[in-house]
Amino acid sequence: MSFIIKATASAFRDLMRLKIAWIIIWPILVSILFWLIIGFIFQNSFSEMILLVLNEIGIGEWLQNMESGWITSAIQSMIHIILFIPLVIITTLLITTIFIMPALVKLVAKRSFPELKREYGGTLGGSIINAILASGIFILLWVITMPLWAVGAGIIVPFVAAAFMNQQLFRYDALSEHASKQEIKTICASNRYSLWGLGLLTGLFQFIPILNLLAPIFTALAFIHFGLEHLKLLRAENVKSDLLINDH
Repeated sequence: MSFIIKATASAFRDLMRLKIAWIIIWPILVSILFWLIIGFIFQNSFSEMILLVLNEIGIGEWLQNMESGWITSAIQSMIHIILFIPLVIITTLLITTIFIMPALVKLVAKRSFPELKREYGGTLGGSIINAILASGIFILLWVITMPLWAVGAGIIVPFVAAAFMNQQLFRYDALSEHASKQEIKTICASNRYSLWGLGLLTGLFQFIPILNLLAPIFTALAFIHFGLEHLKLLRAENVKSDLLINDH
């Protein structure tokens, strides 16, 4: 828990140091604009698809037969919003990890971990595969858990999905430049629950108005600090182990 608190505190500190607000805001603005345009162009297709899904689960015909058309419209609008939010989140996080993450890693490493040697254990291909995997599972989580919204349990879905997306997407890119392949595996395996905890904590910011504009950059910074701090400790432990072996 102390590492999670330290990482989030360091992320807040770095966030306040960033001089260009545009770096913080433009990913989410681009994501919102992109999906608004897509939604406007394919509005009829989306509505037909939603109606098809409602028919499959047995309530489509019931809604169509209702005299109060506003109820049907309200339910369809709610479904649009439920789908719109994760799409914006995914797109914003992907923009951040592809276009902004490398610069943030250099910023944090230069300022807080200048002694860390770069091993370049991660690759661009690995980052792309990781992003596709994270996005695919994130979308799947939303799709298969949509029936839970009908019984009220769906309120936990966004937080679980955001926690998964954050830790899966950023843990690799935070370490890919400085850690070796084995170090990446070791850190991710030994800190599985802490990474989920950090993913959940940073995910909460994605659902707080105004603060959600800062969430992608904040999340990236938190995982960079978390990853590089553990890399620093891992290498220190390895050096200590080597010294003990040599003494014997």
